[in-house]
Amino acid sequence: MLYLGCPQWSSSHWKGRFFSQHCQNANMLKEYAGIFNSVEGNTSFYANPKPDTILQWRDAVPDDFKFTFKVSKHITHELALQNCQKETLEWCNLFSPLFEKMAMIMVQLPANCGPEHLYRIEQFVTMLPKELCVGIEVRNLGFFQKDENEKRFNQYLIQHNINRIIMDTRPLFSEPANTPAIIDAQLKKPRVPVNVIATGNRPMVRFVGCSNLKENRHFYAPWLNKIRGWLKEGKEPLVFFHTADNYDSPLLARQFTQDLGIDHKVLHPFPAEQQPKQGSLL
Repeated sequence: MLYLGCPQWSSSHWKGRFFSQHCQNANMLKEYAGIFNSVEGNTSFYANPKPDTILQWRDAVPDDFKFTFKVSKHITHELALQNCQKETLEWCNLFSPLFEKMAMIMVQLPANCGPEHLYRIEQFVTMLPKELCVGIEVRNLGFFQKDENEKRFNQYLIQHNINRIIMDTRPLFSEPANTPAIIDAQLKKPRVPVNVIATGNRPMVRFVGCSNLKENRHFYAPWLNKIRGWLKEGKEPLVFFHTADNYDSPLLARQFTQDLGIDHKVLHPFPAEQQPKQGSLL
């Protein structure tokens, strides 16, 4: 199984381009789930949704759709994974109705969380439900030095079937910062080495594309064989497509899938493409 998606399911820019022209905000997730089979749940990083909202999300998608959600930044960044048992339990209880449709819990760590804090990561993971898949994204360059620190981190992940989330921001940083969206994205996204490794059964790639869709092919070409290889090994990769403003993220996902050469519903007509065209008046 290959899970594909974008970093969001709601965008007013997608109405009439990918979603149906008059798609209501409440229906965006349902239409999104007709195009993709997974999504990055980044909103949970910034604020906790209401319990009723969790139930609405669960009921809006088919059984084969899988969410990923980031653990709250209050836990990972503000508390720095320390003395957070109560907050972690509350977060897990809140999202428990979605567990059956959860591909992964994403733990995004701040740049100041280096190898010297590995014990914090290990302690924190023990608080998470055992039945759930976990992915960890590190942004401290100490985890990318090909040394004993990185080896120890990767061995820990492999031992516990935890996925090391891979950020590929090379396309984003290959273009000049000449628009507000690119400037903002380059300020926020990490510029870290692309560490290609599958430490768990659900390797995740977060691919941040450049503005020119075709130029992304140069950057994701090596990923095509890697994804094919993981699928042959029985792994279940997750690949999420970003752009600076995410305006064309679904097109980037479709182009990648076409080049990958597998059948996926992102290749089917978008809801906007299924709408009848208005005839011209003669």
